[in-house]
Amino acid sequence: MDADFLVIGSGIAGLTFALDAAERGRVLLVTKKRHTESNTNYAQGGIAAVVGKGDTFSQHVHDTLEAGAGLCNRRAVRVMVQEGPQRLKELMARGVEFSTYWEGGKRQLALGREGGHHRDRIVHRADQTGAEVEQSLVRRALEHPNITVEEHSAALDLIVTGSDQHRRCSGAWVLTRDGGVEPRQAQVVFLATGGCGQVYLHTTNPDIATGDGLALARRAGVRLANLEFMQFHPTALYTASVESSRSTGRETDGPVFLISEAVRGFGGILRLPDGHAFMRDYHPLADLAPRDIVARAIDREMKSRGLDHLWLDITSRRPDEVRERFPGIYRACLKQNLDITREWIPVVPAAHYMCGGVVTDIDSRSSLRGLYAAGEVAMSGVHGANRLASNSLLEAVVFAHRAAMRAALELEEISAPVALPDYPVPLVTSDGGEEWVLVSSDREQIRRLMTDYVGIVRSNLRLERAHRRVELIRREIDDLARRSRLTLGLVELRNIALVASLIIRSALRRRESRGLHWTTDYPEPSRTGRPRNTYLWNRTTPPH
Repeated sequence: MDADFLVIGSGIAGLTFALDAAERGRVLLVTKKRHTESNTNYAQGGIAAVVGKGDTFSQHVHDTLEAGAGLCNRRAVRVMVQEGPQRLKELMARGVEFSTYWEGGKRQLALGREGGHHRDRIVHRADQTGAEVEQSLVRRALEHPNITVEEHSAALDLIVTGSDQHRRCSGAWVLTRDGGVEPRQAQVVFLATGGCGQVYLHTTNPDIATGDGLALARRAGVRLANLEFMQFHPTALYTASVESSRSTGRETDGPVFLISEAVRGFGGILRLPDGHAFMRDYHPLADLAPRDIVARAIDREMKSRGLDHLWLDITSRRPDEVRERFPGIYRACLKQNLDITREWIPVVPAAHYMCGGVVTDIDSRSSLRGLYAAGEVAMSGVHGANRLASNSLLEAVVFAHRAAMRAALELEEISAPVALPDYPVPLVTSDGGEEWVLVSSDREQIRRLMTDYVGIVRSNLRLERAHRRVELIRREIDDLARRSRLTLGLVELRNIALVASLIIRSALRRRESRGLHWTTDYPEPSRTGRPRNTYLWNRTTPPH
């Protein structure tokens, strides 16, 4: 065994699991880029937790269930909410510093409010909470003697041993920094690969968010669900590069910059060009409505009026308050010659967060023994059909901790190491020379198809057209992967194509509009019985 625990991914979920598991065994953490590159690093808003005066567990549970549109797992929500404050204390003990203020001679946590919340409960570090959490946990992980970090290494496939009812995850095949393919064996594997925003043309996710964990799980026959629920953040910054990509169909250079929902919690108002605050026409909470409602409202107003973007106005607050609360957003906008203390911010929705994923139980166990998952790659049942703002980091840290506690017990149940199987496909060592242009072209085509046909508003016609075209491209990519030398670009493309196909198939199965999935063919929620999850599950490993 290379380690007792193999962690794939280095965001808040992966690092939390690694630090907790390292007290009970050896941990190998494999990450695709540098250890600090993850979706966590880009999270601006904060962590929702019941730590403020007048707030209650029941209120936070209520807000989460309301945003989830009837599909949340109530037990998972209660566990997350009730264990959240303790996990928050552990983050601070590990060096994470949150914004505070003085009151009554004591330092108190500064709390914000975001869409869907009825109380101030967002613990934050200005508008750079994710970066603060990521960097603090990375420092702890690099210092820990039981944790080894392997950078610039991408997991290709999970190692599955045994047969029938005795199948078990025993590690992963990894594409190493030097281009080789090597096994990494462990008694327990923890998936923490984050999201899949790069399946879309415009996304707030970094380049690494190519759905790797979902693809790994699918190829291993692991149970997935609810992949139709892709959350589009309502307010990404509309820049010249976004405008160019919309008109030409070309990819933007890097992730679209996110304008945190906390801006609206701080008094920001969404406006039409004439200044009308239109969100009051859509929801009683107006600009603090849940994200799915705000994103659809912006999408509808843009399309009905032929607009490329709308506006977010925070000029009602004092300039010094805005600069202090949102220093990162202020500086980023200033680089675009935009002073948000005096000017409205041009905004447009962008793919942001996957609410479905690898189906897990209350201890983060998947349907494959030995495989755990938490964070955006997992479907714990907390988010349902729409994630409540700032519940993502909370869910990740709570369920990663639970996974580590349960996985430690599993080490005691394993009697002996298993034989290592061969890698499932022959490896090609020569490069055909045509790979890069094909990878680039196919990736762009998939992302454009997903943006045009599988976006905020859907229909059977759009989904079926997207399915036919994506499946054709996916088969071509699989053929390319069989006869080309494996590179990171090709591996990511294969994963993007598979995940795009799974999202479309999930969307076709949901014949209703619910939460983040809105279709013109079924504009109302289903009223026949209890809402159902959309499962995708093959018990046997599909061919590569």
